[in-house]
Amino acid sequence: MAEKSEKKGGMSVREAGHKGGEKTAETHGKEFYQEIGEKGGEKTAETHGKEFYQEIGHKGGEKVAEEKGPEFYSKIGHKGGQKVKDLIEKGEEAEEKK
Repeated sequence: MAEKSEKKGGMSVREAGHKGGEKTAETHGKEFYQEIGEKGGEKTAETHGKEFYQEIGHKGGEKVAEEKGPEFYSKIGHKGGQKVKDLIEKGEEAEEKK
């Protein structure tokens, strides 16, 4: 992506964009970004379809595998399994207290 570094009024386009983004976040809050992100995702799904998400997910998975290797998936799979186990135990304990 090309970056514009023209200085107008002592600020580059990038700096102005960053400043504007900070102001928007300050003014509108987290919910604003969640709402526009959801709208954008819905529109993208409508325009490009399910296959688009499958393709970018596949490409992302390949890139992660290439960079981090199969050990990474083993590690996060174990962490996820442990988290599920902990949640099940907590749920069972809560049920016993009823």
